[in-house]
Amino acid sequence: QLGLAHSYSRAKVKFNVNKVDNMIIQAIALLDTLDKDVNTFVMRVREWYSWHFPELVKVVPDNYQYARIALLVKDKSTLVESDEKLAALAEIVGDEDKAREVIDAAKASMGQDISPIDLINIERFASRVISLAEYRQKLHTYLLDKMHAVAPNLSALIGETVGARLISHAGSLTNLAKYPASTVQILGAEKALFRALKTRGNTPKYGLIFHSSFIGRAKQRNKGRISRYLANKCSIASRIDCFMDGSTNVFGEKMKEQVEERLRFYEEGVAPRKNIDMMTDAMKKVKEQLGDEAGDDDEVAGKKDKKKDKKKEKKRAAEAAAADEKADEEPSAKKKKKEKKEKKKDKA
Repeated sequence: QLGLAHSYSRAKVKFNVNKVDNMIIQAIALLDTLDKDVNTFVMRVREWYSWHFPELVKVVPDNYQYARIALLVKDKSTLVESDEKLAALAEIVGDEDKAREVIDAAKASMGQDISPIDLINIERFASRVISLAEYRQKLHTYLLDKMHAVAPNLSALIGETVGARLISHAGSLTNLAKYPASTVQILGAEKALFRALKTRGNTPKYGLIFHSSFIGRAKQRNKGRISRYLANKCSIASRIDCFMDGSTNVFGEKMKEQVEERLRFYEEGVAPRKNIDMMTDAMKKVKEQLGDEAGDDDEVAGKKDKKKDKKKEKKRAAEAAAADEKADEEPSAKKKKKEKKEKKKDKA
């Protein structure tokens, strides 16, 4: 009985595998952890390798490039200005002049010599850090793809990373869709909100949505207004993504245009377009995008309707025939009754 109930529930609740937002929550959490860990490990590589080649830190400030160059150079005394080394360094740094600068710094370096066993350990650790940094880039790409599949409108409006953080903080896309815009606005600033309520100070104007580019571009006096407007649009976009059957980012793009126009209105006084006009355009584009699929569905539905119509016509014909038979039977029964009455009268 329990197995039957489970199978019935699974059949009734049909989950779309491509729209599972739990993967977004896990991916953004892992991305934050990887950022911290990679930075910590690269700092360790810098401190370790700087004992041997201290000038490299100033020449190459980027963490990922530093780890790759440390793995390539190894012992600085063996770094000779050859075409192969120069090409390899230029490929990592992206500039031939900077590659020459690395070679010149290695020649005039004040760092101490290092033993082969220490160098082997530095190489191993640097290779691990590089692989972690490359995995972080792949994970970021995976997160972008997931956001485009699960919440295309939200990611088009506010960006994939900020949208993923909002979903993660809310617990799921459904929870985020149920939140009012005022909650979305201060999502992530709960400590500041309760502190303000306790001390009777000013409540925060924005939470996680502060990381979007719109609020950064707005002037200080307009930050609260644009954050409130952006939170309204984020709430609408999350509801569209959560409850819409199809997958399209047209509404998110239109809402992004609306936020841009509202930003221009606050800065320059240019009147924005009306919301109803923007949504009408969005609906037209959605119908164009889903036109082919809808056309196929209409054909299938048309065939089904024809079959239904034929069945109804047969039923109606059968009912009409039955009604005619009854109508024929009724007068004959009346005649028989009349004849019986007449016979009784004659006998009497």
